[in-house]
Amino acid sequence: MLNKTRVISTAGGALLLATSLAACGGGQPADQSGDATDAVTLSFTANAIVGGKNSAEAEWIQDWVIPNFEKEMADQGKNVKVNFEPQGVDDEDYKTKLALDLQSGGGADVFAIDGIWVGEFAEAGYIKPLEEVAPNSASWDGWEQIDDSVQQALAFDGQRYGVPQGADGRVIYYNKDLFKEAGLPTDWQPTSWDEILDAARALKKLDGVIPIQLNAGTAMGEATTMQGILPMLAGAGGSVWQDGKWLGDTPQLEDVMNLYRTIYVDEQLGDPILQQEASGRDTSFQQFADGQIGILLEGDYFWRSVVNPAEGVGTAPMENRDEVVGYALIPAMNPGTGINGQDFVSMSGGTGRVLNPNSKNPDLAWELLAFMNSADAYKAKAAGTLSISPRADVNEELLKADPMLTFVSNEVLPITAYRPGLAAYPEVSLALQQASLDVVSGTPVSDALATYVSTMGNIVGAENVSSK
Repeated sequence: MLNKTRVISTAGGALLLATSLAACGGGQPADQSGDATDAVTLSFTANAIVGGKNSAEAEWIQDWVIPNFEKEMADQGKNVKVNFEPQGVDDEDYKTKLALDLQSGGGADVFAIDGIWVGEFAEAGYIKPLEEVAPNSASWDGWEQIDDSVQQALAFDGQRYGVPQGADGRVIYYNKDLFKEAGLPTDWQPTSWDEILDAARALKKLDGVIPIQLNAGTAMGEATTMQGILPMLAGAGGSVWQDGKWLGDTPQLEDVMNLYRTIYVDEQLGDPILQQEASGRDTSFQQFADGQIGILLEGDYFWRSVVNPAEGVGTAPMENRDEVVGYALIPAMNPGTGINGQDFVSMSGGTGRVLNPNSKNPDLAWELLAFMNSADAYKAKAAGTLSISPRADVNEELLKADPMLTFVSNEVLPITAYRPGLAAYPEVSLALQQASLDVVSGTPVSDALATYVSTMGNIVGAENVSSK
């Protein structure tokens, strides 16, 4: 649960400011019929500001969402105005402001939130299930276009708290030229961890090639957890949070750590030093682009923003990306042994938008939220950019020119999983990263897991950690 005292103290003198801001938030009270004679003002906030952080989103809100929503309301005989309250700060500062506003009973009617915060805010009582705030949200036709797995990005304890505004997924990337040189199929789709290791062993025979990059250690931070540990854990049938307990020394985690040991210690199929370098992840990107890494696990971000050949887009552009870079689903350890009995797995992150339970106009606030997540809204937002939306109908239309993003939308998102949005997660993630670092550095798996379990006891209490 959110530590309210800690939030206030880390905000310094922000509480007084947040409280005063909250006083003017929440919109004007109004009859929910939206009588045309009664002007209603709704407020919306996001960590986006024109000319600064997430500028494109801020421009979309100001230039498209607000005027078009206000017109739609006017066409229905409702006099509704929207006040956008832009922010452009560090994510933790934005989170603190949201917490303070909600704690004081104020805040914007609708606000953007990182999916990883949902459980924390829900347990603190700052947000409530969406249908509890706006019962008519249950009948929204947009839910039919958002896969159940994608809805989990803004869900907690089986209830929806908001609407996701984007989607991503983790896959296996591989270099087709290197595969061909190693005698491997260029239309590769492994069905088990053993098949991944077999391909890596074949690639090891090529001079100057690192067979596989599976993020490990603390230097890569959350990229280790999301691109490495959690997808593999899901493939072993485990989860970092399950049945009210945090992951302990389970057979599934042991399987994951043994995989790391096989790759980086026993068979030297990866570069253990790279996992300890501050710029290791960026280095791995460049090495893949240069044909020095054969297999790499990453999100669709890698395709869109790293090896993208478009001028000024990719950080490690590959002119021949579409011809050379292959992608495949991440297999379970063995067929059918993944989480929920799956053959293939993935992990996703995501953000979304939530209704403020303090709103004086919850039904109209929901209309704004639904409008922002309509097909037309996503199409307008995608102008000049290409990314995966949470809506299947929008993706089918906009992503058809990009087979990789279509692959993620159609094949990855329906099987994906999410991190638990609980306050302890960042520390748990760090403990997992350290365990992988210990193994990659040569520590026996049993010792690394013993240290991990001890650390977990200090973080969440031994009684809240699962065991074999």
